[in-house]
Amino acid sequence: MTGYTMLRNGGAGNGGQTCMLRWSNRIRLTWLSFTLFIILVFFPLIAHYYLTTLDEADEAGKRIFGPRAGNELCEVKHVLDLCRIRESVSEELLQLEAKRQELNSEIAKLNLKIEACKKSIENAKQDLLQLKNVISQTEHSYKELMAQNQPKLSLPIRLLPEKDDAGLPPPKVTRGCRLHNCFDYSRCPLTSGFPVYVYDSDQLAFGSYLDPLVKQAFQATVRANVYVTENAAIACLYVVLVGEMQEPALLRPADLEKQLYSLPHWRTDGHNHVIINLSRKSDTQNLLYNVSTGRAMVAQSTFYAAQYRPGFDLVVSPLVHAMSEPNFMEIPPQVPVKRKYLFTFQGEKIESLRSSLQEARSFEEEMEGDPPADYDDRIIATLKAVQDSKLDQVLVEFTCKNQPKASLPTEWALCGEREDRLELLKLSTFALIITPGDPHLVISSGCATRLFEALEVGAVPVVLGEQVQLPYHDMLEWNEAALVVPKPRVTEVHFLLRSLSDSDLLAMRRQGRFLWETYFSTADSIFNTVLAVIRTRIQIPAAPIREEVAAEIPHRSGKAAGTDPNMADNGDLDLGPVETEPPYASPKYLRNLTLTVTDRYRSWNSAPGPFHLFPHTPFDPVLPSEAKFLGSGTGFRPIGGGAGGSGKEFQAALGGNVPREQFTVVMLTYEREEVLMNSLERLNGLPYLNKVVVVWNSPKLPSEDLLWPDIGVPIMVVRTEKNSLNNRFLPWNEIETEAILSIDDDAHLRHDEIMFGFRVWREARDRIVGFPGRYHAWDIPHQSWLYNSNYSCELSMVLTGAAFFHKYYAYLYSYVMPQAIRDMVDEYINCEDIAMNFLVSHITRKPPIKVTSRWTFRCPGCPQALSHDDSHFHERHKCINFFVKVYGYMPLLYTQFRVDSVLFKTRLPHDKTKCFKFI
Repeated sequence: MTGYTMLRNGGAGNGGQTCMLRWSNRIRLTWLSFTLFIILVFFPLIAHYYLTTLDEADEAGKRIFGPRAGNELCEVKHVLDLCRIRESVSEELLQLEAKRQELNSEIAKLNLKIEACKKSIENAKQDLLQLKNVISQTEHSYKELMAQNQPKLSLPIRLLPEKDDAGLPPPKVTRGCRLHNCFDYSRCPLTSGFPVYVYDSDQLAFGSYLDPLVKQAFQATVRANVYVTENAAIACLYVVLVGEMQEPALLRPADLEKQLYSLPHWRTDGHNHVIINLSRKSDTQNLLYNVSTGRAMVAQSTFYAAQYRPGFDLVVSPLVHAMSEPNFMEIPPQVPVKRKYLFTFQGEKIESLRSSLQEARSFEEEMEGDPPADYDDRIIATLKAVQDSKLDQVLVEFTCKNQPKASLPTEWALCGEREDRLELLKLSTFALIITPGDPHLVISSGCATRLFEALEVGAVPVVLGEQVQLPYHDMLEWNEAALVVPKPRVTEVHFLLRSLSDSDLLAMRRQGRFLWETYFSTADSIFNTVLAVIRTRIQIPAAPIREEVAAEIPHRSGKAAGTDPNMADNGDLDLGPVETEPPYASPKYLRNLTLTVTDRYRSWNSAPGPFHLFPHTPFDPVLPSEAKFLGSGTGFRPIGGGAGGSGKEFQAALGGNVPREQFTVVMLTYEREEVLMNSLERLNGLPYLNKVVVVWNSPKLPSEDLLWPDIGVPIMVVRTEKNSLNNRFLPWNEIETEAILSIDDDAHLRHDEIMFGFRVWREARDRIVGFPGRYHAWDIPHQSWLYNSNYSCELSMVLTGAAFFHKYYAYLYSYVMPQAIRDMVDEYINCEDIAMNFLVSHITRKPPIKVTSRWTFRCPGCPQALSHDDSHFHERHKCINFFVKVYGYMPLLYTQFRVDSVLFKTRLPHDKTKCFKFI
């Protein structure tokens, strides 16, 4: 307390001491602050400087903080710990890197195993699918076998009668001969094949009297006939030619009868014999009138009622073209429908009916009842009145300007030469044919000649006289090609002719042209028709038509197809489920007998030819009137009560008797191996494909080292005899399906397009179904037809460079279509596709069907084809005009119809992937 008081009071003795104390305290505080400032600021700066600069010294000994040898830096404990941690981390990182690399290797191996497993799974699926298909095919085959009558019956043993066995009791009256009492069926079993033995005319006693042209033409057609046999012991039919005679008066009827009965195989009565008397002239006499022919059939152009046996004898056409083929360039076209004259007639009646009855007393004794009225005077007066009325331009002449041709009594003789008569008929819409006034004259050579000439130039025949028996009247529907009017209706003929429409008139003219070409035009057609009539009467099926035997070119296969991803172009058309099966051939033709019996008249009167006249094909033929095919069933039936179904179900129902069906690709090529190989590889995996037939059209064989692709189906390389575009349509025996896809070697089509085209063809089997469309047009300035390939809203042709058609058309193209068309194709090396379109349109009277919007089909980068030549289109113009002359009219038909998939440009939900179609 005292000290405190002293300090407060500030005594004199203690004043200096207190000031020093305060000053010293302040100095110590300042020094301490300065020292701390130096330590905290400058020392770190100096230390940092040395740490960053001393290690840059050149001499290693002056280094203070750098790494030291022998781990001298690790002498400090915590530094040692840090070093151990670093080493441990480094080792762990190295181990992790090694494990990562090991895992990457294992992952790569597993990926390879996954890919291998995927491939194995795909292969297993394919194998499973093939096994399922094999099982399904086996089940179908089993059902088909069970459906047939088993055990199968073998062909009956043929029993041949003895040489001198008459076989049948003689009929009471020779005129009463019919098949049931005058024909020996035992010599003609259904399975005999209808063998025909033809007597050699040169070996016959009366052979020297025969007309040389008739005999030569007959011998030529006999050599080419498929039914003719040289073994008389097995023959079903025996044919003998007796006319036309050069000088009929030199051979008496009694001598001719004696020589007939002396034939080696006559067997007392001549059963199963056919006596053919061909007329080359209009004045051919009735050589067999007073000759007893026994049970032999007679085929000639002149018959009296006393000698004609209906259903047994045959009325045949005269042999006008003995050794020559019809010249299509001289035949007038079938259009325009109306010609200069409405109808024409030229003729002169040499002898009246009354005078002929008075003179021919031997014939009058055979007639029953009173002689009928002679209408010829009324006919002359009526026709002259029509001509004088000037209502229509007609031409009738009842007196010949020159000497008339010789004729039978009461027959209207022909006037002038054949060329003059044809020129007049070319100007005639109708051609009048007045039958003989004698009603007992069933048919005469003069009437048959008038009928032949009218049909040849397209004048519709108008026959006055219903008693006449036209050629093959029991087989042909003459009302489709001619008008048969009773003579009492002659006053109504003018009205009847004017009432016919143009469409009916054109149809009759076209049918008449068909009958003339098929049954009358040449010696071949006449002889084939005679045999076909007899064979149809006794219900023997036609012989199988010949097929082109494929001469295969050996080639090596084994190149794996489909390795190039650019080759696989499946497209994006949604066609529903696809049935993939191994190659399956179409069923062979099984309607031999039923077609002969049930379709008798329809087959004989339907274009393009009688299916009984020509041998039948291995597949069911096209019947144009109803487009009836084997496998088409009775029509398309609804699926599931009309609710629609998937594509596979639709195809199964569509198939009818052939639910499984495939097609054959026919590819024509000529020394373009690389292009060909690429096209073949594109077919790899194509559904419905049965086989590929490569028609090698070059005389130079393929390279020996050429390796052909393996596309999963057989590839048949066929060698041809010559370079011809007609080889595309040859009916090769290796084609085992009804459907043919004709395709060029440079055509580029996607799988979905081909599949869709095939499905459309199955619904229209009688038509050409394809992709590139073309059309024809009429050139008004030049009055001719033109071929046009421009884009258009209509078409009339589908090029066969990428098109489906029935194999039956291959037979018609190669064996039935006029040879002049094939010759022109060979001449120009062009137009075979146009010829096929003409043929099919002529037969069906329907246009082709174009599918999808594809207009061209050439592959990019392929070498140029023949179609790129400038002369290509000029040649096609000429082809079209020539084909029109051959057919007599333009058979091509326009259409604006195109077929696309049901789901074309349809946006489907993800859960709707089936292709539904309503029928």
